[in-house]
Amino acid sequence: MQRPSQASSALPPPPSAPALPEIDREKVCPMLIRVFPQFGGHHRLEDYARRGQEPKDEVQMYTWPDATLRELTDLVKEVQPAARRSTARLEFALVYPDKRGRNVMRVVGATHSTRGGQDDNKTLKQLNFQTGDFLDVSIT
Repeated sequence: MQRPSQASSALPPPPSAPALPEIDREKVCPMLIRVFPQFGGHHRLEDYARRGQEPKDEVQMYTWPDATLRELTDLVKEVQPAARRSTARLEFALVYPDKRGRNVMRVVGATHSTRGGQDDNKTLKQLNFQTGDFLDVSIT
């Protein structure tokens, strides 16, 4: 009696993740993102505790849900000289309210000012960014 081969009893590969629908940036309005870059580390979570009293170094950007961390890096570099250094590293964190209404800060990726990296192509949509969330950026 012959045993079935390993190949025939193996499970099929899992389905690949569905592709995100492409956004036509000519037809879809961009959304406002409140970005808080800071040299030397992230802001403290307490800095976001009171609406209207967020950190003073806010930068407002208009972009789309399919914007990548690389695109956001380039936008931050336009307004933050420290982010233009050849050795600069930018770490992105989302700040949003949890189910109890308390703010949470969750690091979602990092980029390098001049080199490509594994997080460069992560999009805001993939990171579950929602309108009203803040983006805290640590520049080191």
